[in-house]
Amino acid sequence: MLIYLVVMYGLGMLARRRIHDVEDFLVAGRKLPLSFAWMTLLATWFGAGTLLTAADEVREGGLQRAALDPFGAGTCLLLAGLFVAGPMWRMQLLTVPDFFRQKFGATAETISSLILVPSYFGWIAAQFTALAGVMQLFFDVPNEWGLLLVAIVGTGYTLLGGMWSVTLTDVVQVSLMLIGLVILAFVVLADLGSGNVAQGLQRIASETDPEMLVVVPTHDLQALVGWLGIFVIGAAGNLPAQDLMQRVFASKSEHTARLACLVAGIMYLLFGAIPLLLALAGNLLYPNQPDVKILPMLAQAFLNPWVAVLFIVALLSAILSTIDSAVLSPASVLAQNLFPKFGQQDTLRSNRIAVLLVACCSLILAYLGEDAYALLEASYSCTLVGLFVPMMIGLYSKPSQGRAANTSMLGGIAIWFLHYAMGWEHFLQPWIPETWLPLPVSIAATLCGLVIYFAQDPPWKIHWGRSHTASKPAQH
Repeated sequence: MLIYLVVMYGLGMLARRRIHDVEDFLVAGRKLPLSFAWMTLLATWFGAGTLLTAADEVREGGLQRAALDPFGAGTCLLLAGLFVAGPMWRMQLLTVPDFFRQKFGATAETISSLILVPSYFGWIAAQFTALAGVMQLFFDVPNEWGLLLVAIVGTGYTLLGGMWSVTLTDVVQVSLMLIGLVILAFVVLADLGSGNVAQGLQRIASETDPEMLVVVPTHDLQALVGWLGIFVIGAAGNLPAQDLMQRVFASKSEHTARLACLVAGIMYLLFGAIPLLLALAGNLLYPNQPDVKILPMLAQAFLNPWVAVLFIVALLSAILSTIDSAVLSPASVLAQNLFPKFGQQDTLRSNRIAVLLVACCSLILAYLGEDAYALLEASYSCTLVGLFVPMMIGLYSKPSQGRAANTSMLGGIAIWFLHYAMGWEHFLQPWIPETWLPLPVSIAATLCGLVIYFAQDPPWKIHWGRSHTASKPAQH
């Protein structure tokens, strides 16, 4: 592990040589080839949520619990490649709030920034919590020290080289992670099938409770609506995310940006299925140990010590790759879109200060001890209810004024936050009984945002159609 960390910091130092200005730090000089672009996209989200949290959720409640991750997140990458990456790349932006400023004005830039930045704290805290848990399981590192150590290591090489550092380390980390997953899956399924991987898969299909194998609960309308609510959070809520768009902006061409999203989405769904299979296999192999994280336990049980060490390093790689990407994204928004409003110049130094600030806020949230899956879902919901509607309308139209976008963002996030603070699990819970097919809060708040937008700027008055010309890079 120490050798691995030395190599990662070596790559960070190597990346530092490529950093000459803010554009190099934030979007790698817009020079990422397809091979780097799709791998850093995959590494951005393929972390603790997929490898640990989703696997444990599936082990407890079946494949329906994978609606958010990997099914929702993988679908989001495909949607980005089909509908979002091309027009966003042509605008030559640095951050998502730059898009809101160009389309809707300075107020929209500020509101979108204030929604985006805090939405990452829960996501990063979930990664900190998951990796600290792995360190506690294997090395008896106390959780409070594990969280601090993870935050220091994950933030360190992000500070060195920005997007170049993140990308170079992501390539190594995602390669290790995919190799480790395939090896573990092969060994576990072969053992389950008495030496035959196909028989191991057949045992999972035949011996697992059929309810656990249902991906979409079509037999129950209420359960289906709830599943769709979670799936939409993952599939649409991530489209305005800075970490996704930052890799789109960093791609060397529009074609590369589109293709990178599509390749990453396909790979995400394919490799994201492996932890789910292993979770179901774990139920057959260890039916009486529901509270142990299944992937680390399988690695410890089935891999010889050297291979087990490599798998744990691969697991740490996956989570660290998510941490560095997630820390850089809100830091970019802070430095580019919020600091200048308080007189702070947009410099490499201000970007590095923003990285430290984001890491500290996320660490504080991790110490508060929220459940990892709740943190993930809450993080995704913020961008869905606040930014998705005006972003998609702005992407495919030429808005005449920004008031509709501003009130839509504020209205959507206010409705969602009210329900979240009150602990209401569906829209207007005290007044709408569950027998009336309750609507998920995330979907309801997004629809309310849409209604608010069109109430001020009716769709028949909007000039639809996107611009096919590139804008100048965002400047302050």
